[in-house]
Amino acid sequence: MTPLTIKKYVAEFIGTFVLVLLGCGTAMLVGCDAVNGGGYILTALAFGLVIVGMAYCIGNISGCHINPAVSLGVLISGGMTFTDFIGYVISQCIGAFAGAGMLKLIFDLGNIEDKTGGLGSNGLAGVNGSAGAGLLVEILLTCIFVMTILGVTSKKVKHGSFGGLIIGLTLTLVHIFGIGLTGTSVNPARSLGPAILAGGSAVSELWVFIVGPFIGAAIAAFVYKWMEESVVVEKPVIAKAPAASKPAATKPAAKQNKSKKK
Repeated sequence: MTPLTIKKYVAEFIGTFVLVLLGCGTAMLVGCDAVNGGGYILTALAFGLVIVGMAYCIGNISGCHINPAVSLGVLISGGMTFTDFIGYVISQCIGAFAGAGMLKLIFDLGNIEDKTGGLGSNGLAGVNGSAGAGLLVEILLTCIFVMTILGVTSKKVKHGSFGGLIIGLTLTLVHIFGIGLTGTSVNPARSLGPAILAGGSAVSELWVFIVGPFIGAAIAAFVYKWMEESVVVEKPVIAKAPAASKPAATKPAAKQNKSKKK
């Protein structure tokens, strides 16, 4: 394992740690029930803004996946090796556990009320306990999110320096819709850490928030890869400098003198 590879894994750990700490932490502080709609917006913004910040922080090191579903989409698209995929997923899951553990420590030490009741873990209460509905929501939202990422980061089309902002805003958008339904996972690692530490129903429903995002990411990767095949990369036209004109050949002075004598 090269030093660069280790740094990529460390970057993914840090990014996922920050995502869980600030995203789930905000949900725990403001609550995410239907009565308090402001909590939806604050939580959605927290998750989205973390992506924006981390994209410009660790994006140039690891690509800032901080999400196993995103890594799967990149893998299917040919953007990373299977070995790196496994390394990324392990790093992301460890980061999620560390983030959830830090939240538990802070809230326990400060005797702070967790308004989600489960470290910001995902659940099916918003869909009346329907695993089918929750699975469908997670598949659709993850598909939208991952397809956006693949489009923004495509090597065929340049989006300048706004990629991180676009991805962060998209995550905010899917959270605004999904928080009231499933709490919005679209990220197996983000769901795994808080659910395991919270226990209870969060663990029994956890499979939905692992299977759903992976299916959604796979669909997004295959669909986008198929659509992108028709995109033609336009090569920049380089203007050629006009060929320099050759000076007219002149006769040696000696020959010229001889010709005059004749």
